Amino acid sequence: MYEFGRGDLALALRQARDRGVDVRVIVDRTVAQSARTADRLAAAGLAVRAYPVDDHRHQIDHVKLLLTAGAALVGGMNWGRTSAANHDYAFETQTKGVLGRLRAIFEQDWALAGGSPAPLPPVREAVAQTTPGHEIRDHLEAALRGARRAVQAEIFTLTDPDVIAGLAAARRRGARVRVLLDPNQDANRPSFDLLRSAGVEARWYPVPPGAKLHAKAALFDGRRLLLGSANWTFGGLSVNHELDLLSEDAQAGAAFASRFEQDWSASG
Repeated sequence: MYEFGRGDLALALRQARDRGVDVRVIVDRTVAQSARTADRLAAAGLAVRAYPVDDHRHQIDHVKLLLTAGAALVGGMNWGRTSAANHDYAFETQTKGVLGRLRAIFEQDWALAGGSPAPLPPVREAVAQTTPGHEIRDHLEAALRGARRAVQAEIFTLTDPDVIAGLAAARRRGARVRVLLDPNQDANRPSFDLLRSAGVEARWYPVPPGAKLHAKAALFDGRRLLLGSANWTFGGLSVNHELDLLSEDAQAGAAFASRFEQDWSASG
């Protein structure tokens, strides 16, 4: 977890450990509240490690993953004290193959945080990570190249030039491309103007005071949903440690499409 400041969730982890559950936590200690929570959990006897981010590359461990024996929750929502006020998405899954890959990534990160790096080889599967590898960028760019009818995206920060070019190219092929952005992220403003000039329909999401459009999710041609922690920035797609999930689950796609239409109308 990148940002972890929720005392109730820390308590839930301690209670799970007291029930005999194997509880392990990886945090990014560059986030002050995460470091404090990690110290409290470690003092209570839980197994806690810090992801060794590369400060020279301005890297962060931006993953948001909760993994149990039979299910996992992957998404963009932090466990910060105010994270629940943000507009965000997460994907809950019980698919065995997906759980296996998520476990392998967690063990990779746990080993790295313990001083024994063993990066997984890159794959083209439903679960994608950034650093090691650039699987999320590969999934995103392939989805943009393949889009023929529609792209619907809600993104906290969008600045990567290749992604902007991919959105514009999808629009030129005849797809209806709609993008919602957070108006309070100044880095989005040049991207917003570029997208609009390329014919992409871009709108500012009306975030309430003190909240964010924190989502990193997109639906391609109504059937391929890409959702997770990675912003569409150079850092999110090429530097940070990130985790995304690519799904063709019809129910999940329909749920996102329905919510997107509500958000699009509210942003008009």
